[in-house]
Amino acid sequence: MAQQYDRQRKKLIPCFDDFYQIAADVAKLENDTPDVLDLGAGTGLFSSFIVRKYPKARLTLIDLSEGMLDIAKTRFHGRPDVRYIVGDYTKFEFRERFDLVISSLSIHHLTDAEKKELYRNVFSILKNNGIFMNADQVLGSTEFLDSLYRSEWKHYVEHSGLDRKEILAAYERTRLDKMTTLERQIQWLNEIGFSDADCIYKYYNFVVMFARKIEADA
Repeated sequence: MAQQYDRQRKKLIPCFDDFYQIAADVAKLENDTPDVLDLGAGTGLFSSFIVRKYPKARLTLIDLSEGMLDIAKTRFHGRPDVRYIVGDYTKFEFRERFDLVISSLSIHHLTDAEKKELYRNVFSILKNNGIFMNADQVLGSTEFLDSLYRSEWKHYVEHSGLDRKEILAAYERTRLDKMTTLERQIQWLNEIGFSDADCIYKYYNFVVMFARKIEADA
């Protein structure tokens, strides 16, 4: 699965190029050697877009799957400034602070309570003026919209070129989804203390959430 991950992702995300590139474009940081944390990093796909913008970035990638991180190690071969952590990012205690925390298509697997707690933890480990970027899937704000989003995605997947086994596996993985509405998550980010919390990109239920940490006394 890890070997096929990137190839499949391009066929499972209708807006693949915009989804990742726009997220990377708006990650406007104050220095060109940022400390970046990728939550649920998988094969390092999202981080690879960040590295194109910040070639000197120092990366920390954490994921439950050692196999996925092995692919990331191949992707970032030759870079001495990448740390790999096999672990659960909802429980791992990060001792450093980061300029940028990113995540893609991972947080929607958490319960609402776990999402809120994670957002609090992200806020605590961000440096002043640090950015949090979550490229993820969300629940439609009404039953009609959620049904529309799901049917459009299914139509895309059925015509994606993936073989039947891969399509059925993708459908099976959606059973793990615990999606939450975009509006609720933006509200949580604001309540936690983030500034400029917003959705900067949306394609049906694929969204990119953006928020900054601004410390008034910094």
